[in-house]
Amino acid sequence: MPDLTVVGLPGSLRRNAYSASLLRAARELAPPGCRIEIADIAAFPVFNQDDEATPPPPVRKLKDRVKAADAVLFSLNEHNYGLSAAEKNVLDWVSRPYPDNSWNGKPAGIVSVSTGMIGGARAQYELRQSMVFLNLFPINRPEVFVPFAAQKFDAEGRLTDEPTRKILAAHLAELARHARVLAGRP
Repeated sequence: MPDLTVVGLPGSLRRNAYSASLLRAARELAPPGCRIEIADIAAFPVFNQDDEATPPPPVRKLKDRVKAADAVLFSLNEHNYGLSAAEKNVLDWVSRPYPDNSWNGKPAGIVSVSTGMIGGARAQYELRQSMVFLNLFPINRPEVFVPFAAQKFDAEGRLTDEPTRKILAAHLAELARHARVLAGRP
């Protein structure tokens, strides 16, 4: 049985999103003793502060999963130079109400993918700004930016680019190490 559980969060609602494919690759490449569970965020309504005290069941389920997890892994798509609406919506729901911020104190990995040449870097930096307030603890290196996604994944959505697989595996190993250190289990 794995000693670490990581909740993976896709950055898009699109069925064949590259961010979801990157999470599936992460699940394959997770280090020994680490399990990555990919969250389904498709049923989340748009965040409304009027409803934060009684979140809908899919939101409550994710809040509980994040609280129970040892770490989280954000897999981002970049939309208009920043986070997608889906990812921002998840950040808001899972953090509210503030006394019930499920992100609080969690180690976090950040990977991003795009069809362009920057690989989602701007979305990663926007997420890092929010992480300060949410009290998430991101790992800093190695960074994973996957540019030109159509060249890195096959028709079934499998990550086939070996250099990308290698850096993703290194990122996951560091996330697992970071989670163990923060939990006092080095």
